[in-house]
Amino acid sequence: MTTSRRRVALLALLLWLGAALPVRAHHVAQHAPAVLPQVGLEQHLRAFIPLDLTFWDETGKPVLLRDYFGSKPVILSLVYYDCPNLCTLVLNGLLRTLRVLSLSVGKDFNVLTVSINPDDPPSLAAEKQTHYIRSYDRAGAANGWHFLTGQSEAIQHLTQAVGLRYTYDTAMGQFAHAAGIVVLTPQGQLARYFYGVEYAPRDMRLSLVEAAEYKIGSPIDQLLLLCYHYDPQSGTYSLTILRALRLAGVATVVALGTGVGIMLHRERRKRAGQQWEG
Repeated sequence: MTTSRRRVALLALLLWLGAALPVRAHHVAQHAPAVLPQVGLEQHLRAFIPLDLTFWDETGKPVLLRDYFGSKPVILSLVYYDCPNLCTLVLNGLLRTLRVLSLSVGKDFNVLTVSINPDDPPSLAAEKQTHYIRSYDRAGAANGWHFLTGQSEAIQHLTQAVGLRYTYDTAMGQFAHAAGIVVLTPQGQLARYFYGVEYAPRDMRLSLVEAAEYKIGSPIDQLLLLCYHYDPQSGTYSLTILRALRLAGVATVVALGTGVGIMLHRERRKRAGQQWEG
């Protein structure tokens, strides 16, 4: 078999694998828990979050949400601190984006991470803050990135205002919720939503600049990643991992297909050139 034929065969195999992913997706979706329809992140652009809600900061001191607003835009992430799945990916993705920005936490904007688990203690919030402030490694960040905990009522009021729908699976002992972050104006008005676990630095910077000027972004397409669990009884992953795998698989097929197409085009041009010279 010639080199070009091998490449075509490889591309055909990759495309077949990509087409097989939705079949697997349908199979796994049949195993998806009943709680997943209760999960989502709706865009409540222009709405204000209730700034008079009381939470606890990393030291266990009661604070009001308004303590973190007033002069700078705010990035809000709603996770829970002992999450075994996407919550860490959300925070790590946010951290990677913040490292690239010329704007700095504490100077140009604030970051507020709030646990949706009322059982998370301030001590765990303090551990998270220490880890991410150290990883971010910029002066003044400790005064601008805070990790809060709170009671159920305050958490529910905040999540409802933001548009986050989540539920708790008592059998698994885990929360099911959508992955994403939100940018708010200094007055606490919802200005922009980011879905998933990776956030384009250019879009983030633009959103922060616009939010600082009290400008509200446009609605964006929702591509939900749902933070949930692996089911050991059925041996299948939840929609969280499934959708991530599907996206990665499609991206891989497209990238490899493009590469093979370029190589075939170059080979044809080379052969045409050789025939012309002959």
